Amino acid sequence: MDEKKRIFSAIQPTGMMTLGNYAGAIQNWVKMQDEYECIYAVADLHAITVRQVPADFRKNAMQLMAILLACGIDPDKSLLFFQSHVHQHAELAWILNCYTQMGELSRMTQFKDKSAKHANNINAGLFTYPALMAADILLYQADLVPVGEDQKQHLELCRDIAGRFNGIYGDVLKVPEPYIPKVGARIMSLQNPTSKMSKSDTNVNGYILLTDETDTIIRKFKRAVTDSDAKVEFKEGKDGINNLISIYVAATGKTVEETVKEFDGKGYGDFKLAVGEAVADMLAPVTKKYNDLLANKDYLMQVYTKSAEIAEKIAMRTMRKVYKKIGFTEK
Repeated sequence: MDEKKRIFSAIQPTGMMTLGNYAGAIQNWVKMQDEYECIYAVADLHAITVRQVPADFRKNAMQLMAILLACGIDPDKSLLFFQSHVHQHAELAWILNCYTQMGELSRMTQFKDKSAKHANNINAGLFTYPALMAADILLYQADLVPVGEDQKQHLELCRDIAGRFNGIYGDVLKVPEPYIPKVGARIMSLQNPTSKMSKSDTNVNGYILLTDETDTIIRKFKRAVTDSDAKVEFKEGKDGINNLISIYVAATGKTVEETVKEFDGKGYGDFKLAVGEAVADMLAPVTKKYNDLLANKDYLMQVYTKSAEIAEKIAMRTMRKVYKKIGFTEK
């Protein structure tokens, strides 16, 4: 039997995930567990390039751990841990910094974007962030890395760094391939359906959080922006309705054609209510499990501690190779 390929992915603890994160990424993380050896991390080291309030940061990290488990990440199938609990991430990042060129880092569009957004805190960590991201991946000799549009450039740099290191020292680091997941639903803002759903939206009615209560979910869908046609159909120029159809399809498993047929002759009011109810039904078990997990801190600690211990063993195999090749003195 072929050995499963290894996938690495990480997500920053920046507050509760939205329906967009769930349908677009996390559902894919859950599906990948049966086909691949999955290593998932809460990327708390990455998060501190932006100044954090310690108590909120700690709470957000724990909530993310709980919601990922509630969404279906299975600790019997996958590793799920805090990045900061495996010290080799930071160690390999420093080494890879020394094999990464300033020019490469200065070309990263995410650095430019974040520098503009946080002009009063353009720190060195923000600049060298891609070297830490490369370390995250290369530490586990990952075969594949799920990438969205905003991370393609970072993965290319990771591949370049690994190639450069291997060019000097031999075949030490596995050069990862991008994994393009089967397209998850692209969920847009309920108030501005030409923009992706985001919790940084200034209008709280634009996004659904995974922990929103049923009444809140239905109220937000009732207020969703549509158009004046009053016909439920997937058609160019009908961004609001197209978005609601995509959400309904993601929540029910029905096709676009089935959805259009189901609401033929019905108004937008009926359709919005149905979408809200379908989403509330889909998220109810997730929310229940999330609340149960948050109330069981001992179990959460058991999961992330055990995962970090296993991750550290894998990481150390890579670090021993790297240290030896570089010429560090053995302990």
